[in-house]
Amino acid sequence: MLITIPRVFDKDEVRAIRARLDAADWEDGKKTAGAQSGQVKNNRQLPPTGDTARELGQLILQRLGQTPLFLSAALPQRILPPMFNRYESGETFGVHVDNAIRTNPFNGEQLRTDLSMTLFFSEPEEYEGGELYVEDHYGTQQVKLPAGDMVLYPSTSLHEVTPVTGGARVSSFFWLQSMVRSNEQRTILFDLDQTIQELAMRLGTDDAEVVRLTGIYHNMIRQWTEV
Repeated sequence: MLITIPRVFDKDEVRAIRARLDAADWEDGKKTAGAQSGQVKNNRQLPPTGDTARELGQLILQRLGQTPLFLSAALPQRILPPMFNRYESGETFGVHVDNAIRTNPFNGEQLRTDLSMTLFFSEPEEYEGGELYVEDHYGTQQVKLPAGDMVLYPSTSLHEVTPVTGGARVSSFFWLQSMVRSNEQRTILFDLDQTIQELAMRLGTDDAEVVRLTGIYHNMIRQWTEV
């Protein structure tokens, strides 16, 4: 399931965040790559424990905690602190799959990477190339979103960032462990939750069918969650 989360940040917020990112000191992205991905990774990142990454990461997590579409799609249990990368001329990240287990750099806690996220801080017209390609059950999906929008996709997916041939592609990327391990089960729960919300808007939250479907949703959550 590949889901886009629009307008996590508005344009004024994006400009303020981007100003801080543009003024930051960047380092070689290979420092945080695994054995396989390090061979195809050519970009720059902010030091994960630096002040800029830490403060902006906390801002992102706070905002996502207030974003119903994200919560419905991800059912997050634990989220790694957001990281930040930058691609300019010739920089790329070839085809790879994300590490199954990652470690929180602040507390050493390990989590299973169920979902990967990219939150864009460059407008599509600001750079050439730099498309995110994600392979899923429906084929290869191309992603190049407006600044402030985010994409969420299974960490099991093969994916890549094509070479940037002009401008700068700036984004945040991070992972989470969901309360529901199975992508198929998360998809069913997301579709059901979105249907319930649409029906509730038309019929009201106290409608008998809405109440019944809500009960079914929560009973499925009880069956499938790992907490």
